[in-house]
Amino acid sequence: MKIITNARLFTVANENDVLGSIVVDQDKIVAVGKDIDPKTYPDAEIIDAKGLIVTPGLVDPHCHIGVMEEGIRFEGNDTNETSGPIYPELRGIDSVYAKDMAFEYTYKSGVTTVNTGPGSANIIGGTFTAIKTYGETIDDMIVKEETCMKMALGENPKRVYGTANKNPGTRMASAALMREWLFKAKDYHKKIHAWKNEEEDAKEPAFDMKLHSLMRVFEGMPVKIHAHRADDIVTALRIAKEFDLNVTIDHATEAYLIPEKMKLENARLILGPTLGYASKYELVNKSFTSAKVLEDHGVEFAIMTDHPVITLDTTLVQAALFIKEGLSEKTALEALTLTSARLNGIDNRVGSLEVGKDADIVVWDGPIFDLMTRPEMVFINGELVHKKA
Repeated sequence: MKIITNARLFTVANENDVLGSIVVDQDKIVAVGKDIDPKTYPDAEIIDAKGLIVTPGLVDPHCHIGVMEEGIRFEGNDTNETSGPIYPELRGIDSVYAKDMAFEYTYKSGVTTVNTGPGSANIIGGTFTAIKTYGETIDDMIVKEETCMKMALGENPKRVYGTANKNPGTRMASAALMREWLFKAKDYHKKIHAWKNEEEDAKEPAFDMKLHSLMRVFEGMPVKIHAHRADDIVTALRIAKEFDLNVTIDHATEAYLIPEKMKLENARLILGPTLGYASKYELVNKSFTSAKVLEDHGVEFAIMTDHPVITLDTTLVQAALFIKEGLSEKTALEALTLTSARLNGIDNRVGSLEVGKDADIVVWDGPIFDLMTRPEMVFINGELVHKKA
C-alpha cells in the first residue's frame, strides 16, 4: 500500500487544486481527498509530493503507437492493410509491438493510457485497443481489447484506392461503400439475432468474418470515423444518424468552422493533431483557435496526437498552444484525461483520480501546461515506473 501525501490534487472528476492525499492499494485508488490521515494506514509507504501538482495519468484517445513503430521502416509499419478498403475483422491489438521505443518516452512524459489501432487508408479498417504505456507484453498492458471500430472518409481512402483506379475514388463512393457494408452488417445481425432467439423459420446465416465483426456496431460498439473537412464531418454524422451508430468524429479539423452544427448534432469530437504543418489539402484550415470555439459552443471534445504524426511526448505542448489561443486549462486537462477516456468507453478504469479506478498517477514538478514542466513521478497500476533523476 502507498500513500501520496501533501499533494496538490487535480482529480478532474471532483476536487481540483486541493491539498490532500491519495491512497493506493496494489493497482487501485482506495481513497483520495483532503481528509485522509496517514496514521490510518500504518503499514503504507509514504510518498511526500511536497505540494506538487498531482493529476491522473494522461489518456491519448487516438494514436498508432506500437502499430506504426518508431525507428523502423515498412517492417514495423502495420497501420493499414491496403489489399482492400473493407477490413472490419482486423484488430489493432494484433499489431501492437510492446517494445516500440516510443512507449518509454510516452510514459515518462505522463501519458499512461493510449487508444491505438489501424490507420485511415480503409473505409472500414478494424478495431482500436486501449492499453497502458508500460508493460512487458501487450497482454500486460490491455485496458480494453477492442474499444471501437475505425472508419474513414476524406482524402486518405481516395488517395490509396482512387489513384490505383479502384473503389473508392470519390467522396460519393466512400460514403456509398460505408453504407453498403453497414447495410450488410445490419442484415447479418438481424439474421443472427433471429436465429439465436429461435424465431420462426430463422436459420443461422453462413459465417462471414467481416460481417460478424462489423455487426457489433449495432450492439453498441462505438465507431471512430476519421474526418477532417467540414463536408466529411457532416457526412459522417449523417451516416451515424441513418444507422443509429455511437460515433466519435476523429481529427475534426474543420469542426470549428461549423460549431452550431456540431452543437445541434451533439457531436463528440476527438480533435487533432493541430501541431505541425498542413501536409495535405484537407488540413489547410487547421487552427489552434478551434478548441476555444468548440468550448464556447459547448461541444464535447478530447485531444489526440495521432502519434507518430506528432509524438506522444508533445501531448502537453499541443495542449499549451490551444490554451494560448483561449482554451481554458480546465477543459484542456479534461480533454487529455476524463473526456478522452469517456469517449473511448474506458472511463470506468482511467481518466480521473477516483476511488476504484486504476492508480495511474502523475506528480508534476511545475504547472501542468508550462513547457518546462516534467513529471517528477509516474505511477501506472500503482507501480512507480518513472522518477525524475
